[in-house]
Amino acid sequence: MKRELDRRVVITGTGTINPVGTGTEATWQALVSGQSGIGPITLFDPSAHPVRIAGEVKGFDANAVFGKRRARHLDRFTQLALVAAREAIEASKLNLESIDRTRVGVNFASGVGGIGTTEQGTRVMLDRGPEWLSPYMCPMMLPNMAAGEVAMEFGLQGPSSCTVTACAASAMAIGDGYDQIRLGRADAMVCGGSEAGLTPLGLAGFSAMKALSVRNDAPTAASRPFDSGRDGFVAAEGAATIVLEDRDFALRRGAPILAELVGYGTTCDAHHVTAPHPEGDGAIRAMRMALSEADLQPSDIGYINAHGTSTPPNDRIETLAVKKVFGTGVPVSSTKSMTGHMLGAAGALEAMICVKTLQTGILPPTINYDDPDADCDLDYVPNAARSSSVGVAMSNSFGFGGHNACLIFKRP
Repeated sequence: MKRELDRRVVITGTGTINPVGTGTEATWQALVSGQSGIGPITLFDPSAHPVRIAGEVKGFDANAVFGKRRARHLDRFTQLALVAAREAIEASKLNLESIDRTRVGVNFASGVGGIGTTEQGTRVMLDRGPEWLSPYMCPMMLPNMAAGEVAMEFGLQGPSSCTVTACAASAMAIGDGYDQIRLGRADAMVCGGSEAGLTPLGLAGFSAMKALSVRNDAPTAASRPFDSGRDGFVAAEGAATIVLEDRDFALRRGAPILAELVGYGTTCDAHHVTAPHPEGDGAIRAMRMALSEADLQPSDIGYINAHGTSTPPNDRIETLAVKKVFGTGVPVSSTKSMTGHMLGAAGALEAMICVKTLQTGILPPTINYDDPDADCDLDYVPNAARSSSVGVAMSNSFGFGGHNACLIFKRP
């Protein structure tokens, strides 16, 4: 069994459920059409909150998907994870009956895990007493339970883990799965992230930080990365999954190869609990690390899917970091302008978007880019998708706590 780090890793399947669509193709069509998934909050009554908009998953009926009994015992973030994982595994044509499942693992991320379950349990505890708590509360609220449930549903007995590194979490889940395959510990990894943090507590917490947009009267225009009028990110929920495989393993079984993952860089700012390093130091090092691992030059990158949160400091500092590594010539877009910020699931969705960009030769736009900011002076693919033959694409994810992750994908 090869254990060298030169094992090549390919993507064979993707799946997602998010504010702009359910399924990879529906999501992609919405994104290239510039459709926003942001709207008024319907999951609870937000009238007491200063922020009343979010990116909700639409039309999802957990009882119909899982049955009432099972749905009751799965937090919403785990439900969304399973939907995305089912699509990705089916798309990969991974025949679980004919492979060694001890060689297939899971790395599934979340930023806040089962916060809805935690809130509900807290209300029961305070209102009715500890004896009324559900025995399912603890396993439902754990951030690693999406990884556990995906592994159990498909009988995947290889390496299994959960990264909980805020907004960089699912990018790191993919990067860590990439390393498991390169080290020879697995032949395939089901990687991704899921988030369902649109709860009264989750919304109030981000609002207290003044991190969220307050454009309640214009929800579809609220997420506006790199625009001078940006006033915060829009919280969103959803899940995305990518199936990674050793290239030789995938070729032997005739798998559909969508792209190759060729570089991963991860660093820490070690600067502040929420603010990025003012000079973009950690982001710069992560991008350069990924380039070095991929044995590529900055000029080889044809598209960057930015972290692009729509907060004033992030967009300015990410622009600065990209310019220091790439100059001003590479197209950059933030699809969070349409999806909102899916927190721990964002990186996996944006990695999937990079794969679709390589497949289709279409750069998704940054919508709501109306008034340029003097500090944000890159080509952000403003407001409309663009055709471009891209051979290599990069995805950036930067999280609270200074966590940075960068993934590079190449056309197969």
